Amino acid sequence: MEPQAVKMPPRHDDPAQRRRSNLRLALILVSVAAAFALGFVAKIVLLGP
Repeated sequence: MEPQAVKMPPRHDDPAQRRRSNLRLALILVSVAAAFALGFVAKIVLLGP
């Protein structure tokens, strides 16, 4: 039995596609950071420091 080749995800050689992918990743990371920040502020406001 021969080992199967590992399939790599397709590369985004198209600059427009890469820009869209980077923008999507940036928006996801910003939303996660904002959720943590809002949660921290809500904790301080509701439960005190």
